[in-house]
Amino acid sequence: MTEPFELAPSALPADDLGLVSVRPLSEGPVEIVFGLGPGDRALVEAGESVVAGTPIAERARDPRLIDLVVPETGETRPGGHVAVGELLFEWHGRWRVAAAELHEPIETPVSGIVRDVRPGISVTVRATGRAIRGIVTLGGPTRGRLEVATGADGELRAGGLNVGLTGAILVVGSRVDAETLTRARAMGVRGVVVGGLASKERRDFLASEARQRAALHRLPPFAVLVLDGASRRPLPGPVMALLGALLGHEVAIVADPPMLLFDEPEIDVPPPPPDLVRIRGGELAGREGRWLGSAGQRRFAGGVHLEAGSVRLADGSAVAVPLGDLERFS
Repeated sequence: MTEPFELAPSALPADDLGLVSVRPLSEGPVEIVFGLGPGDRALVEAGESVVAGTPIAERARDPRLIDLVVPETGETRPGGHVAVGELLFEWHGRWRVAAAELHEPIETPVSGIVRDVRPGISVTVRATGRAIRGIVTLGGPTRGRLEVATGADGELRAGGLNVGLTGAILVVGSRVDAETLTRARAMGVRGVVVGGLASKERRDFLASEARQRAALHRLPPFAVLVLDGASRRPLPGPVMALLGALLGHEVAIVADPPMLLFDEPEIDVPPPPPDLVRIRGGELAGREGRWLGSAGQRRFAGGVHLEAGSVRLADGSAVAVPLGDLERFS
């Protein structure tokens, strides 16, 4: 179990606390990039205001390349549009065109201002509100109400899902498997936020996602936001406190950059204690404690000597941890 966020009171943080790297608890405003491919059509222009749920582009489903003879006019240019698709480039007197029978809408899950539109490349939206940054998003973009399914170091199994979670984005703690993710998507869950997701689970989920994209009848958008990495570890206490404050509110998951976004200016989350640190690597990864000060150079596994810091854990023990394995929140 991870230590609770409310640790015992301590003195003012030591002056050398600046040796520990800082991880922003949230940031904003941020610019979200929605990638486009050949044959995709942007539906917005730079400077437009959009709200959550607005179609900003149409994605070509199963696009193909065809050759087309285009009359030579001043309007013919790469990236232009013709009746059957999008002009890409000239090849031996003919134009290569990306075309598709069907197009599917790409909806923005956040409100904001369109900053840039690059045909066949991307639409960039400057989102309102703030965001919690992760390391990778699988799937998406998506939007739903936030629900906390487990504790900070909990694990969600397929049997723990029910129809009441339809339309929700779930916080599932430290671990979830591909079977649970696949079932959650089939039951109408819109997304999952998890501390760690193993490489095998990622591959299995992405394979399932590819099969779903190829299906005739597709399910609503679904995304998995991984906050820390591949190994199992509990969600940070300050992050869990912020997610708890967002319980029941609408949030969004996007892929570029990988983030959980929210626009709730009235939510007041107390800042974490200034000397609270988290161990992000090594055998104690995921545990939290109070910064006691620099411990100088110490010898660690493998015979390496590293600059370390002293940390008092919730159980009262003090440990020396390499400075590179520590982080604090602001």
